[in-house]
Amino acid sequence: MGKSRRTVQIVILLLILVLGGYAITTSVSGSNGKPKEGDKSPSFELLGLDGQVHTSDEYKGKAMVINFWGTWCEPCVKEMPALQAQADKWKDQGVQFVGINVGEDQMTVDNFVRQVGVTFPIMLDRDKNSVRDFGISPMPTTFFVSDTGKISTIHIGQLDLDTLDAQISQLAKQP
Repeated sequence: MGKSRRTVQIVILLLILVLGGYAITTSVSGSNGKPKEGDKSPSFELLGLDGQVHTSDEYKGKAMVINFWGTWCEPCVKEMPALQAQADKWKDQGVQFVGINVGEDQMTVDNFVRQVGVTFPIMLDRDKNSVRDFGISPMPTTFFVSDTGKISTIHIGQLDLDTLDAQISQLAKQP
């Protein structure tokens, strides 16, 4: 009995050392799994309000504005008209807007989108897989992605019309 107990203790100690080493390494290197500016944008495969499954591959070669939001998030609701105005302004210039709703049911999101008049694609992240892949916290969070698929800017918090326009102008100028 004593020998097997000692073996278990050694295994637990080794596991603690490995996990501790991993935690220290990721902390020092700054890699916590969240994408950063300059990284390739994570991909997504989500159900759209149109009932179709959409993937990030559909938008290859286009600059993208990916906005994570929820109807319960007051800053998200406040910035939606500015996002729609910019989507209208930039749609013929190769900039694709995508709204990713976080964890809400389709009826709630559909009602909100109709009420506010949003016409750009809205995806549903019910299981919050994209939230995890993009490292979203808090909301709203908006990713500005170049036409090459690299993250140009990550904006955390509510965007106003002028800031949004400036970010998109920069994005559209990138080679």
